[in-house]
Amino acid sequence: MYEQLEKTVARYQELEQLLGDHEQITDRQNYNKLAKELSDIKPLVSLYREYKDLLKEIAGLEVVMLAKHDQDFMELAHAEQKELGQKKVILEEKLNKILAGEDKDAGRDCIVEIRQGTGGDEAGLFAAVLYRMYSKYADNKGWVIEPMYSSVNEAGGIKEIVFSVKGRDSYRCLKFESGVHRVQRVPATESQGRIHTSTATVAVLMEPEEIDLVIEPKDLRIDTYRSSGPGGQHMQKTDSAVRITHIPTGTVVACQDERSQIKNRAKAMRVLRARILEVKIENEAKKLSSARKTQIGTGDRSEKIRTYNFPDRRVTDHRINFTSHQLEGVLEGQMDELFEALLKAEQEKKNE
Repeated sequence: MYEQLEKTVARYQELEQLLGDHEQITDRQNYNKLAKELSDIKPLVSLYREYKDLLKEIAGLEVVMLAKHDQDFMELAHAEQKELGQKKVILEEKLNKILAGEDKDAGRDCIVEIRQGTGGDEAGLFAAVLYRMYSKYADNKGWVIEPMYSSVNEAGGIKEIVFSVKGRDSYRCLKFESGVHRVQRVPATESQGRIHTSTATVAVLMEPEEIDLVIEPKDLRIDTYRSSGPGGQHMQKTDSAVRITHIPTGTVVACQDERSQIKNRAKAMRVLRARILEVKIENEAKKLSSARKTQIGTGDRSEKIRTYNFPDRRVTDHRINFTSHQLEGVLEGQMDELFEALLKAEQEKKNE
């Protein structure tokens, strides 16, 4: 452990020198890359330096205690030694967690995509239930939700909705939601009271920062068109809707929620960057099989991760065999118990 930490400190010092070099400053792309690396390892370096200072303090106290002192002094010294020992254990646990691969991106914001799956209109209504559930949870946590794109079906359900979530630990919790969500209930349109099974898919993408990824303008095709919004006095008179295609990957994103073409383009670019970054991260994870082993589930959008059973008032997460009989509470955004169980299972996998 200590050898790895010393190497990290050495790299940190090297990065500080490089970023102070005027030649590096002129190369903006390389400068941003080095700055991001420095920012990523700074918490670990700071923690390790604090740990080394603590070890020196402990060693100094032990030297003092070797000399003969009166009883009152020795009692105080032993109490301080015990307190420093407890701090040492806590710092070692923190260092081990980071070295074990604790998600350095856990504090990032995210973009969530919900789409109706199998089950027709009922699947769209269930997708709307999921959107409401996440909105309620975000409100409880003090997060901010920003709708970016949406389309509805004839029954008033959601065909697709894309929204960003900004707030402390939003990605840390919501990253577990990617996959297929299944509902078992009696639809409002069912006259004979039969239980139907429908699905909706959720994808949670980390919101990229400017230094995470560079997209060249020449790799983009941008089309504008008349958005299909509300009519009457709100009828669109201009081509405000935007469709952006990333030519190298074939990724396509459309946005028409705003009346301003500029705002729609900005939102579409955010989603596009998130989707491209997701593919990049997945490809890197496949190369490093150990990264896959620490995941709860595969992270695949086709994986069935959870069932919401209305007749039994039950929510079951199939990845960790977690079951709660507080269905109503979960749908009202009371999801802390579920996320705590997922986070605990993730940490246990990393420690295996």
